[in-house]
Amino acid sequence: MNQTIHTYASLTHDLELSGLRRQDTLLVHSSMKSIGQVEGRADTVLDALSDYLQDEGLLVFPTLTWSNVNAEQPVYSVRDTPSVVGILPELFRQRPGVRRSLHPTHSVAALGRDAEDFVEGHERFDSPAALGSPWDRLRQRRAKIMFIGASIAHNTFLHGVEEWGQAAQILGDTPQQLVVIDESGQRLSVPSRRHIGGHSRYYACLEPHFEIIGALSRARFGDADTTILDAAACAAFVIELLKRFPAAFTLEWNQANPNFFTEVLPCAQ
Repeated sequence: MNQTIHTYASLTHDLELSGLRRQDTLLVHSSMKSIGQVEGRADTVLDALSDYLQDEGLLVFPTLTWSNVNAEQPVYSVRDTPSVVGILPELFRQRPGVRRSLHPTHSVAALGRDAEDFVEGHERFDSPAALGSPWDRLRQRRAKIMFIGASIAHNTFLHGVEEWGQAAQILGDTPQQLVVIDESGQRLSVPSRRHIGGHSRYYACLEPHFEIIGALSRARFGDADTTILDAAACAAFVIELLKRFPAAFTLEWNQANPNFFTEVLPCAQ
């Protein structure tokens, strides 16, 4: 059986069919492997996404470094420190015109309309996704979040929503003192608190609830099943959830309430 080889034109057509607008702000979580065979490989994927949005919209990738910038290796260089979330973000951050934020563990890279303003000032916050950070700007812009062959469990934006909704056990109390090297080579000392791990294991449980409120749609991109979220609508839903159940994403809560997302939450809405 012959495998489909995807092209720049076919991937652009997939974006048109997805309902994404060329003026959207779009954050992409991705699995390159899931897209299948692509003529020109990763560069073609990035060309299709970039060209679709560059004139009127904004393309954003997470370029996280949480696992390779820490107390033992405390230096983050905006130019040189590689992303740890796959080949597409790593190649994207190195492209001409792309701007990368200066947060030492949870940076984003952006290309398109006002990319410089979008990433500006991320290093001023002592948490990864604070109010006013680029992660919050996704909500302010009513951005779309696209998961190409990836589960919505891999959703850094929801860590931010947990911060804004003051979720239980989301941030460590003691900041690490890290070093940021900016584009000019200047070194900045910045305090940085970490997200407490484990909460994302429950994010996928939100998928049917996002679908009910019209905040989730589905598409194809190459061979990949793709989920698209409305950032603002998802944030509003989760913040309301956390007002009533601040520990909803903790292990302890879900061990005590194993049917919370399937039985309790639907009845509480």
